[in-house]
Amino acid sequence: MLLSGSCHCKKIGFTLLSRHTYPFNLCYCEICRKTAGGGGYAINLGGEASSLEVEGAEYLSIYKAKLVDPDGVSHVSSAERRFCKVCGSALWLWDPSWPELIHPFASAIDSELPPSPEQTHLMTAHKANWVGIARGEKDQIFLEYPDESIAEWHIRLGLEV
Repeated sequence: MLLSGSCHCKKIGFTLLSRHTYPFNLCYCEICRKTAGGGGYAINLGGEASSLEVEGAEYLSIYKAKLVDPDGVSHVSSAERRFCKVCGSALWLWDPSWPELIHPFASAIDSELPPSPEQTHLMTAHKANWVGIARGEKDQIFLEYPDESIAEWHIRLGLEV
């Protein structure tokens, strides 16, 4: 499926192909909460990096989050969060560990996305105490990362486009 997205001020528009179009993975980590907002979590989709086309690339900026290991040592993430330097909209994440993938934030997608039959709530150990989890009957909750990737979840439920 071809996904179209944009930032709030419309300086940036983008398209990419995705076989994983169900917004189901709700991340409650501090990075997603502070950089993307949206109820205290962010939702990533999966897309093909080679298909990404961007209009207004001169308005893009990159943020690499500071991570703290369990032993307290901090380092900068290799993942690149792209956002609009005019309006601040979070657009997508790209990580050199998986260079063939782009993870657009569902909040930046303008195309109609299908409703998810179930959701995965991840990184809940890091959510703010004021954030509640609206758990559906089939939803899964993980303190850290889920057992399935975005692709595996779509395949298990027969939802891959």
